[in-house]
Amino acid sequence: MNGLGEGIGTVIEGGLMSRAVEPGAGEAAAHPAGPVTCANCKTVFSGHFCPQCGQKAHLHRSLAAIGHDIMHGVLHLDGKLWETLPLLAFKPGELTRRYIAGERAKFVSPMAMFLFTVFAMFAVFQMVGISAPTDLPVEALTSDEGNPFREELREQIAALEKERTSLPAGNPRRAEIDDELKGLNLVLDKGMAQTPTGGRMTINTGSTWLDKVLIEKWKKNPGLMLYKLQTNGYKFSWLLIPLSIPFLWLMFAWRRQFKAYDHAIFVTYSLSFMSLLFIVMSILSTIPDGGSWAAMLFMFAAPLHLYKQLRYAYGLSRFSALWRFFVLLFCTQIVLALFLLILGVLGAF
Repeated sequence: MNGLGEGIGTVIEGGLMSRAVEPGAGEAAAHPAGPVTCANCKTVFSGHFCPQCGQKAHLHRSLAAIGHDIMHGVLHLDGKLWETLPLLAFKPGELTRRYIAGERAKFVSPMAMFLFTVFAMFAVFQMVGISAPTDLPVEALTSDEGNPFREELREQIAALEKERTSLPAGNPRRAEIDDELKGLNLVLDKGMAQTPTGGRMTINTGSTWLDKVLIEKWKKNPGLMLYKLQTNGYKFSWLLIPLSIPFLWLMFAWRRQFKAYDHAIFVTYSLSFMSLLFIVMSILSTIPDGGSWAAMLFMFAAPLHLYKQLRYAYGLSRFSALWRFFVLLFCTQIVLALFLLILGVLGAF
């Protein structure tokens, strides 16, 4: 229940932030015919909004109006969202091209969409229980046979295996136990893997001073370190945009019709779709055998979406889009490595 409450709060926070950066174009509402007097500054005018203070011409005083403000202002469920989502999911190149060309009043702006989807993604993660453990014991850093943390894991695995053997073949609980065993065995076998230095954890960022700080922080409180990485992950997720733009610019350096602004719109809408994709995947993972379906969805949808957006946003041929697609996949790994390095630095302080 705590995760559900935190998730709802995160969605509202993301909605408020996206609303703050979303332009008001395309949101005009009906109002009485003829000139009206602004209730705020007393200016007489004709139109949807006061030309002096910007207040709406037609104001509501009802509970329905409060509900509309919550849905529209916080969750941003207005006409522009339903106009944007289908194109973002199925025709991302067309959406990117039309927004760059000037069709902006009818679509949710890229930054507003990005903020809302990122916060919604982490909110769904909290609701379904996907989050970094904040109570990770320090004993998990060692790999001795007498480690109580590892012994507890072995006891849980043994209990689950015993329960599984007692169930009939068609029982759905067996599939749930298989998923739990897979996760526990992964932690036991790989999560505390030995290193050539005799089981001591090593970090290599290229900076001796930073390596030492990160190791000390991790040894002192690993749970806090993971929590910082998680919170900084969505608070600074916008850094993925400026980190990605230079790589796209290099791929189109000899095409002067494409500016850095165009690449920023491309990256922001692409990241918004990936956030939506992770939301769907996290929900799929909650059903029996949903993890494999979620993995298949990611392996199919993510590259296809990226290719289609590249080809149609920039008006490329199949060959031009294909080689840029593979280069962009490689650049994505570099961007993610840089982003994780930045998160590590932020988590050290």
